[in-house]
Amino acid sequence: MAEASAPRRLPSARWAWLALAVSMTLIVPWLLGGRQLLGALERFPLDVLGLMLVLVVTCWNLNALRLRLLLDGRAGRLGQGGALGIEMASKFALCATPGGSGGAVTLLALLAGRGLPPSRGSAIFLVDQGCDMLFFVAMLAVLAGMSLGGNVDWPHQGLLTTAMLGLVGLMALIMLTMLRLPRLLRRRPGWIWRRLSARRRRWLSRRLLGSRRALAATLTLPPLRLSGVMGLCAAHWLLRYSLLYLAVLGIGQEVDWAWTFLTQMLAMAASQMSVLPGGAGAAELGVGALLMPMMPATQAAAAIVVWRLTTYHLYLIAGAPSFMVLMGRWWRRSSGGANFMASLRQLWSPTRHAGANAPPCSRPRRR
Repeated sequence: MAEASAPRRLPSARWAWLALAVSMTLIVPWLLGGRQLLGALERFPLDVLGLMLVLVVTCWNLNALRLRLLLDGRAGRLGQGGALGIEMASKFALCATPGGSGGAVTLLALLAGRGLPPSRGSAIFLVDQGCDMLFFVAMLAVLAGMSLGGNVDWPHQGLLTTAMLGLVGLMALIMLTMLRLPRLLRRRPGWIWRRLSARRRRWLSRRLLGSRRALAATLTLPPLRLSGVMGLCAAHWLLRYSLLYLAVLGIGQEVDWAWTFLTQMLAMAASQMSVLPGGAGAAELGVGALLMPMMPATQAAAAIVVWRLTTYHLYLIAGAPSFMVLMGRWWRRSSGGANFMASLRQLWSPTRHAGANAPPCSRPRRR
């Protein structure tokens, strides 16, 4: 009886975590802004809010177009509407689960429902993440150069410069490790590596090599397609990270656009430490800590509420119908999800064959 009741308790626990996360996105700004927060929100211009909503919808469509470009017909005929539905369902799962763990699983499930095996779907997902990483490495380098050049007037200048250089160095170290990964794996394992079991070492090695192949596949895409994917990626993040700038303008304050971009990068990196979905609590505290030196606490809290409304709550509200419809349709087609879960376990198994993470743009040759 205990085994039969466990599955029923798990969904309620997940909904409880989501409810707590949504509550924290409102409680933290309330603690920062106090009772004057509601007055500041009432005075927020509706035309600025409308522009922010237009930018959000544009970001959704840019991501959907990027997915179509990466798939290139490998998941059947996929129009902009179908790709947008997959994008919205995946983003809902990303925002509704701790650490965004549900986003990748939802994307793989929906692509599997269109005939794309989970191994190929994971390669598509990793290539997409590789494009994001390349973009943020470039932006961090630009922002670090602006900070070192002394042409900006940002608070905590020394601390921010150190943090940005540390992030750039960390990403450079990761990319250098990926470049020399096969040679490093063939070396005698260190004491940390030896603490893992042989099966766990094989599993981790395959995951690292799969990520390396995905990054290599990103860089070896045809030039026209690579430029298109990177262009859509850059446009999405530039628009998405302009929302905080518009929120600050809407409350009557002025800050540099580059400062709001950097604020969101650092805050979202800090939000990865939060156990709540969407980094709730940590993201609000991070943005508030970087905005309050430049404006009153009430205005900063109001900007945070509007920013999270368009970058978190709206994703949950608009993505929930797509998630319910598409995942319900997939569940009925895949016999309760058993076929997909078996493929997913094979994909993540340490004994999986090495060719499952082949570059997504390579097609089998016809005999």
